[in-house]
Amino acid sequence: MQDWASKFYHSQAWLACRRSYIASRIQIDGGLCEHCHRKPGKIVHHKIYLTRRNVNDPTITLNHRNLEYVCQDCHNDEHLGDHSPLRYRLDAWGNPLPLSEP
Repeated sequence: MQDWASKFYHSQAWLACRRSYIASRIQIDGGLCEHCHRKPGKIVHHKIYLTRRNVNDPTITLNHRNLEYVCQDCHNDEHLGDHSPLRYRLDAWGNPLPLSEP
């Protein structure tokens, strides 16, 4: 966790949002990973990665439409695979953009 995101991830607003998202996923599919649909979800992941610019924007940070419940393996794949933040640059609003091919 980045230092700049620590306050958010420890906030009551995030903890309540996370709990309610997990509860909704348990009702929908028993809490399975939204990527592989085989393992139980473990991590509530932001589809639009949090940045210094958007960490205080509740339409990104606390919006169920920007969340997914994933298992540890799928979360690792997301951050270490093709969608790694190291392979992206950000637009003016903090949204990730694919880097141009060399």
